[in-house]
Amino acid sequence: MEMPPDKLVAQLAANPPASLYLIAGPEALLVIEAADAVRKAARQAGSTERVIFEVTTADTNKAKDTNSVWSEIEAALNAPSLFSPCRLIEIRLPTGRPGTEGGKFLERIAKQPPRGDIVMVLADEWSKRHEGNWTRAFEANGVVSVAWAKKPGDLPAWLGQRLRSRGLQLDPDAIRVIADRVDGNLLAAAQEVDKLCLLLGTTGTTLNAEQIRALVADLARFDVFRLLEAAWNGQGAQTLRMLEGLRQEGEVIPALMGMVIIELKITAALSAAAGSGSLDRAFSERRVWPAKQAMYRRALERHGYRRWQRFLVEAGKVDRASKGREVGDAWVHLQRLLVAIAAPGGIGLLRSEIAAA
Repeated sequence: MEMPPDKLVAQLAANPPASLYLIAGPEALLVIEAADAVRKAARQAGSTERVIFEVTTADTNKAKDTNSVWSEIEAALNAPSLFSPCRLIEIRLPTGRPGTEGGKFLERIAKQPPRGDIVMVLADEWSKRHEGNWTRAFEANGVVSVAWAKKPGDLPAWLGQRLRSRGLQLDPDAIRVIADRVDGNLLAAAQEVDKLCLLLGTTGTTLNAEQIRALVADLARFDVFRLLEAAWNGQGAQTLRMLEGLRQEGEVIPALMGMVIIELKITAALSAAAGSGSLDRAFSERRVWPAKQAMYRRALERHGYRRWQRFLVEAGKVDRASKGREVGDAWVHLQRLLVAIAAPGGIGLLRSEIAAA
């Protein structure tokens, strides 16, 4: 069956776990909470053993042989547990694409679920194009829960429900204040709800917008890390707003450019590795964890290696302009650089034409 993450969490709180789960989607918070609910239910069902498999892009391109991760998973499923009558087998598939052999293997597992064990597949990326025989088999024999990205108009209702579940009441205007300030980021929204719970406890009263403005930090004042995440994820409008927030706070360009140049160097190196088919190894060598890999993959899809090299050249010019060694307004040049990174159509905004990838 298919079930949204919030319904899955509620269902697991009252019922024993199923034997198969596929939890996927771009809303990281909802995926994390749904997966945690499965883990908790597995422990309550007597599972004391958790086995984790990480599936890389290289694994999805391999045939099923003794060196593939699919053979390792199959061996684990066929081997009896020495420590627990029920095991939780986690298969982490960041891209949501298991490849031809992996898809056949997962379909077979779904049609013949392991007795006693619980299999949970987790994916960061998901869309209708990911659907196939193996996902339909999971839906027919287990639970599929997709955390679709929240639309801006959905966030107030989600916030209101989350606040009520923690014993807090806010009027609609107060909820909109939080929704506006977290800028669609569910992780940030959840943190704000948790902070309000710590500050207020269960008050029994309804808070208004003015009270919330006095309590909630203005998350529109973004730091450089979230600024770069927005640019690398292709969120041009959000990037511009974040950059303007930093400028208004009195941030100085030289303090920003160190991180910008570091990220550009990392991405240029990853782009070179992608061209030679060794992107997963490059992620491992640079300790880019799965949670952040999707951001780099999106950026690499927009621009090739030559363009990332040129972005580095432009970043150097921005840095020199901020120190008076290059003509022009450094803030304007940085704005154009980040828009060019965020959207292919922004290339022409740069002072000098960027070569096509």
